[in-house]
Amino acid sequence: MLKLIFNFSEIRCPAVGCGAVSLIVQKYGGSSVTDATSVKRVARRIVDTKKSGDEVVVVVSAMGDTTDELLDLANEVSPLPPGRELDMLLTAGERISMAVLAMAIHDLGAEARSYTGSQAGLITDSAHGAARIIDVSPGRISEALAGGAIPIVAGFQGVAQDSKDITTLGRGGSDTTAVALAAALNADVCEIYTDVDGVFSTDPRVVPAARRVPFITYEEMMELAAVGAKVLHLRCVEYARRFNLPIHVRSSFSSKEGTWVMSPEAITRAIEEGRAMEQPIISGVAADVNDAKVTVVGVPDKPGQASAIFRALADASINIDMIVQNVSAAATGRTDVTFTCPQGSVQQAMEAINARREAIEFESLTVDEHIAKVSLIGAGMRSHPGVSADFFQALAEMGINVEMISTSEIRISVVTRVDDSTKAVQALHSAFGLDADGEAVVYAGSGR
Repeated sequence: MLKLIFNFSEIRCPAVGCGAVSLIVQKYGGSSVTDATSVKRVARRIVDTKKSGDEVVVVVSAMGDTTDELLDLANEVSPLPPGRELDMLLTAGERISMAVLAMAIHDLGAEARSYTGSQAGLITDSAHGAARIIDVSPGRISEALAGGAIPIVAGFQGVAQDSKDITTLGRGGSDTTAVALAAALNADVCEIYTDVDGVFSTDPRVVPAARRVPFITYEEMMELAAVGAKVLHLRCVEYARRFNLPIHVRSSFSSKEGTWVMSPEAITRAIEEGRAMEQPIISGVAADVNDAKVTVVGVPDKPGQASAIFRALADASINIDMIVQNVSAAATGRTDVTFTCPQGSVQQAMEAINARREAIEFESLTVDEHIAKVSLIGAGMRSHPGVSADFFQALAEMGINVEMISTSEIRISVVTRVDDSTKAVQALHSAFGLDADGEAVVYAGSGR
C-alpha cells in the first residue's frame, strides 16, 4: 500500500517576513466577509499587516452567498437572462464588500480606497460570464499605495476592452483578480484567505479527517482545481504559474500557516535545505458533481466525424473534459462518442451539435446529469507503479461501478453515479493513507 509522507516542517516564502518591506496581495473569500462582524475581523487583520511594515493590496469577494442569491434572483426573473445584464447584476455583490470593508478599515484609523475591477485596471475580453483578462493597468492602485492608502479591489470583475461593458470572470474569478493584480504589481506573494486552514487532501466537509497539505506544486493544484476542488480556481493557478508567483492559501479565522503553492524548483530547494521531506506520492482526492455526460449516438465510424463534433463544441466555447469512443458495431459501422461538460453548458452543447447534424450524421443525443467525476492527484504517480491498481481496487471493494476513465501523468479520474461520489472519495482517501489523526476545522461557509 502506498503511504503519503506528510512530516513537513512549516515553511515561509523567502520574500515575506525577512525584515524587508514586502508587497502582499490579500484576497478574502465570501465566507470571510459574510457579515459585519466578519468584515471587522478582516479589517483588523489587514490593518495589522500594514502596521507590521508590509504594503498590502486587498481583493474581496461578495459577502457570503450573495452571488448565488443574485443568480437565483436573475433566474427567477428570466430563464435566460442576457449576459451583459447578468454581469451588471452579479458585480454588485463585490461592490458592497469593498465599500463596507473600506469603511471598517477607516474606522480603525487607517486609510483605505475602494475600487471596482475596471477602476483597478482589469481589462478583459467581452465574453460575459467567463471573461478573460487581457491586460492589467493598476496605475490607480500604485498611486494609492504611494499615498499610504490600502487599496480594496472588487474581485471577479473587469471591463471589456472593446465595448467598455462591465464583465465577470466566472466562478472563482476573485482568485484570478488577486493573482493578476499581484503579478502586475510585482508582489512578493498572493495570500488567498478562505474558511479552512489551507489546501486539504480532500474536502473536509466530506472527509473530516482530511489532511492539510503544507505545500503543493502549481501542476498538482491545477489538476485539483480542474476536477472539483473548490479552494482555488484553475485560472488563478495558471496565472500564478505563468508569473512564478507564490500563493499562500490560509484561513482568515486563524493565524495558522496554510498551504504554499509554488514551483517544483522552489519545493525542491525547500527539501534540499531541510525544511521539508520528500514530496508525497498522492496530494489529494476531489469530486465534481457539476458535470454532465453527453453521448452522441450512432456516429459513422470514419475519419473526420470526431473532428466535426468537437469543432462544433469549440466554436460554441464549450469546455469538455473526459472523452470516450466505443468500438463500432460491425453490422452498422457506427459508434457512440461520449464526453463530459459542465451542466450549465449542456443545452448549448446540444444546440451546437444539432446545428451540424448533417455533417456529423449522428442518430441521437442523450444526456446524463446524475454523474460525478472522482479524481486522485499526485506528482508521485510518475515514479510509483501500482497506483491505478490500488485506485480501482478501493472502488471495487465499495461496490462502485466506473463508467468512464481518464488519466494524465499525475491524475486518475473516473465517472461514477452521483450517489456514489461521497463513498468513493472516502474510500480513496483511506486507501491511500491520507486520513489525519484529528479532524479538520471548517470555520465558515456553506460549500456552495
